Amino acid sequence: MSYQIPSSVPSLEELARRQQNVITASQLRARGVPSRVVSEHCRRGGPWQRLLPRVYLLQTGVPTPEQRMWAALLYAAQNGREAGCREGAVITGAAALALYGFTAVPRLPAVTGVQVLVPRQRRLRDVGEVRIQRTARELEAQEVHGLACAPVARAVADALREWLDCEEAVAASSAAGEVGAQSAAQPGVRSLAGAVPPAVGLEPRALRSVLREAVAGTSVDGGPNCTLAELIAELREAHLIEVPRIRAGVDELLAAERESVLGGVIELAAAELLPAPLVGPELRMRGGTFVAVPDLYWPQAGVAVEVDSELRCVSEGEQAWMRAGQHRMEYLGVRVVYLGAERLATEPAAVAEELRQTFLSGGADLVELLLTEG
Repeated sequence: MSYQIPSSVPSLEELARRQQNVITASQLRARGVPSRVVSEHCRRGGPWQRLLPRVYLLQTGVPTPEQRMWAALLYAAQNGREAGCREGAVITGAAALALYGFTAVPRLPAVTGVQVLVPRQRRLRDVGEVRIQRTARELEAQEVHGLACAPVARAVADALREWLDCEEAVAASSAAGEVGAQSAAQPGVRSLAGAVPPAVGLEPRALRSVLREAVAGTSVDGGPNCTLAELIAELREAHLIEVPRIRAGVDELLAAERESVLGGVIELAAAELLPAPLVGPELRMRGGTFVAVPDLYWPQAGVAVEVDSELRCVSEGEQAWMRAGQHRMEYLGVRVVYLGAERLATEPAAVAEELRQTFLSGGADLVELLLTEG
């Protein structure tokens, strides 16, 4: 039988160094610092200061942006865990994107609000610049500069929702301000103009930059920030995919990725000495009945290729329409090859062999189809 020697509890000095001098009341209490001493040190002119309820900065002066992030995270966790309370809360939204180094959002010193994600059952309220967001899903965290942040896809979705909500609040405030101005002469009517601070504008260019950087950037561990599938899943979960501006940005990403992947498939086919396929042709029956629009199609063999078909459909209606077209092609004798971008990147030789064998086999009992090139 083997035994594990328990790790020693870090000292106050070591913990302060890990958390950039930001400490919770429970962490101080666990290290023998009485509440009376904390209160005395936080008095005017004292060496410490209170940043948030039960969260203290063990120094004087203006806290740095990183210390503000630590304070928000520790306030939301409030469970006394030693290593930054990562399991109780994660930073998300624009603050997390700033920590990830996104160039499309304000840099860290300019971030004025910190959005923190906590489990749904936690009882916390917004305070200062900290905005609490609850979730019923299990928290996932990635360490960025020592801080627990939500994964990139989740942080992007939360940032977009935050900006949209702020835009709506500003629009409502402006409308209320107009009503207040018109009613200013009436006694007992109070204007609401200026009640909501200006929002971060979700301009199409900035939106596209955030989405593009999410899937094309490099994370702190050297890998990609997130996949396009992960980003779309989070946007769908947040009911943001229906927003026209966001859908347009996602469609641009999908079009760019699909163009790259389809180009790779065509190159593999050419290396196998297969004829060039038609790209996005419209297939119809002789009577004019619509069949489908496959990604690639070899009419001489009756073979179609569909690449990441599920990914490009961001609504249930689109998925149903796409699946119906694929079923019609198969029913009419077209042999359909389903490929994914990941497999194309990791197993190009196997994909090339599959294309060659399928082309040589061709369709089975193929019904004559009319073609209109896309």
